Amino acid sequence: MRQLRIRVLGGIFAVAGVLAWAVAGLWDAFGSLPGVPFAAPVVLAAIAAVLAATALSLRSRLKAQRERQPGAKGVDPMVAARAVVFGQASALVAAPVAGMYGGVGVFLLTNGLDGGSRGDQALYAGLAVLAGLAVVAAGLLLERVCKLPEDEDDEGGPGTAPA
Repeated sequence: MRQLRIRVLGGIFAVAGVLAWAVAGLWDAFGSLPGVPFAAPVVLAAIAAVLAATALSLRSRLKAQRERQPGAKGVDPMVAARAVVFGQASALVAAPVAGMYGGVGVFLLTNGLDGGSRGDQALYAGLAVLAGLAVVAAGLLLERVCKLPEDEDDEGGPGTAPA
């Protein structure tokens, strides 16, 4: 499994943001733009909290296991692999979702905030972007925590996956 790159996630975020901005403009021209739900930043923040808690828990267990502390509870390799998949999948989904809310938020801010409705929608979109970026950061942290140490003297030898 390849490690996620921040540039790729940033590109996904940017493309989703530009597309969402364009679609929001088109949608608003032909009707009323759907609102940004209040639950969007709440759900994304909850996912970020779960990812961060998992990463911190696994990091402390792996550290205790490496230091051979008495009574240390080890980490099953399948649990670590599932955690990596969970972190990567969350980051790969949160990047375009945050970009989408960012594009909608930029559209709302650039086309005037008429009263409280659009102002609230822009605020929810901004909070959803921040929570989405927190999900990406927590997913990357979880991926880094579960990364196997590099074997420097066996680099490129038999049994290594091609890059």
